[in-house]
Amino acid sequence: MTPTRTRTWTWTGTRSGTRTGGPASPPGYLTVGRAVALPVRRISVIIAAVLLVLIVAGALATLSLGRLGIPLADLAGAVTGGAEGKDAFVLERLRGPRLVVAVGTGAALGLSGALFQSVTRNPLGSPDVIGLNAGAGAGAAIVALFLPGTLPVPMGALAGAVLAMVLVYVSTGSGFRSPGRLVVAGIGVAAIATAVIQYVVYAVERDKASVLTAYVNGSLAARSWDDAGTIWLVLLVVAPLTALIARRLGIAEMGDELAGGLGSEPGTTKSIAVTLSIVLSAGAVSVAGPIAFIALTAPQIAKRLTHGSGPHLTLSALVGALLLVLADLAAQQAPLFENLPVGIYTMAIGGVYLGYLLIREWRRGIRLT
Repeated sequence: MTPTRTRTWTWTGTRSGTRTGGPASPPGYLTVGRAVALPVRRISVIIAAVLLVLIVAGALATLSLGRLGIPLADLAGAVTGGAEGKDAFVLERLRGPRLVVAVGTGAALGLSGALFQSVTRNPLGSPDVIGLNAGAGAGAAIVALFLPGTLPVPMGALAGAVLAMVLVYVSTGSGFRSPGRLVVAGIGVAAIATAVIQYVVYAVERDKASVLTAYVNGSLAARSWDDAGTIWLVLLVVAPLTALIARRLGIAEMGDELAGGLGSEPGTTKSIAVTLSIVLSAGAVSVAGPIAFIALTAPQIAKRLTHGSGPHLTLSALVGALLLVLADLAAQQAPLFENLPVGIYTMAIGGVYLGYLLIREWRRGIRLT
């Protein structure tokens, strides 16, 4: 009989952490057979555990707060199948699907941003920059206002996002291989898509244009279990593929020449990473509309939490999930602003983050002078 080949998880590497005055220790690697080797530091594991706890806390708050919230004492029984009456409505129709969509969408956007920023080596890079969100808004505008009843608005948003990415791909002349061309082409496509949105809004009556609010800014209101299934299916398909290129992405951050010398094929790696990033963002757009700034801020927060190099794919996904859960909690419970789309709150998060970066760079400039 021939021996059975098994696939095992193994850990190799040194202890992780930082010492005062010295560089961080090299990461260990979590390997799956010979195909996958994920760099993992102890500090990353600790932070991931803390982020998971915070996500659970945010989920409990989402389900329990407010007039229709399920009391904490009854929540465990409701989640395990004992919900009845109002609690069943809240859990199964009103807040349960919305919460699951928020976690999945935030994770998808965080992972998407980490992939894109790793390829472009730009902390201000994200799929938003290359016109995906603007394309989604344009597609939603056209379907909602000119083709009502023909297609669901989320499908229009997804079609607009895909078309925008096709235009970017063709415009660069080299596909997704050149980050510089990608950003320039994306800015142009975003400008065109924004012009389409403005034309549609001003070309029709304003009361009809109000249906665009959710899809221009992003919203988690009235989500269903079908939406939850869609975004989690995208994550389950794409996440393993990102794990396959995680090590190559880490090597690629050292520079194309060195990465090529080490056999990581930087051109191919960039194309795969950008494609996966776009798929994740398109999946998020299809269920929640073009939610801004999560893909931009989540990877940078993950980097600052660990003070380490690398794409931080898992941590970026967890930070993205936490940010969107908290933003949606604010959208539901904030007493001063009722029924605002969650995208408004993520814009506020992005604005605070960008303001922090500007102040930080300003202070650094003062110290240098």
